[in-house]
Amino acid sequence: MNDISPNGLDGDALLRVMEEAAIAAGLAIMEIYAGGFDVLLKDDCSPVTQADKAAEAIILAALRKATPDISIVAEEEMSEGRAPAHLGDCFYLVDPLDGTREFIGRNGDFTVNIALIDRGVPIFGVVYAPVRGLLFSGAPGEAREVAVDAKGSRGASRLIAVRDCPAQMIAVASRSHRTSATDDYLTGFDIAECVSVGSSLKFCLLARGEADIYPRFGPTMEWDTAAGDAVLRAAGGGTWTPEGRLLAYGKPHFKNSFFIARGKWSPVFS
Repeated sequence: MNDISPNGLDGDALLRVMEEAAIAAGLAIMEIYAGGFDVLLKDDCSPVTQADKAAEAIILAALRKATPDISIVAEEEMSEGRAPAHLGDCFYLVDPLDGTREFIGRNGDFTVNIALIDRGVPIFGVVYAPVRGLLFSGAPGEAREVAVDAKGSRGASRLIAVRDCPAQMIAVASRSHRTSATDDYLTGFDIAECVSVGSSLKFCLLARGEADIYPRFGPTMEWDTAAGDAVLRAAGGGTWTPEGRLLAYGKPHFKNSFFIARGKWSPVFS
């Protein structure tokens, strides 16, 4: 697949570690999802549950065992003030439960996100949607979708890629955070349908060729987008700022600008 070797692991081995960590976290999430759980509010008033914390603990343990020299920026640790002492050019971004509101609402649109960043670029990414039983992974030049059963065992696997942009595009937008600015932006295009989906699944719909554009004119953090962006880039698409620059990672406070994620689309900007 590739010859990138952070911390001595080849790319295939590293991606496998990330995939297995995401699946294990997903199993823990589903166990809590099937029972009862409490909902707390963090300092920024966003919700958090036992599932967020349990999933993050599993992922951190797996990544630190396999690659102890690579720093990890994880959402729940960051919310508790535990940032890495030294970041470096290569680091992980982890969102253990992307779409906590979807998890609480029990609509299934939540994911486990793990990405590896190298000099601002998301080069490896894993998005696991446990309710859908789908694992999306991306590495340079290859994006893949893998079926995963309720016990965490892998099934059928296939390569995925963005599609050629049709005359009438399909857009995806946030289920919980859609803004009027998003709707205003989309009026500039011939949109046949706008699908509301939660979490990083929006990136995955573009990556598998089922949608064409995902604009986000609202606040996001890098751990919200990095894994999905890595999958999308591996599938032939990308994520840009409104000014036309590829979205970069490792920014101050890990806050994203507004962005537009796309599959194949020419011209790049209208």
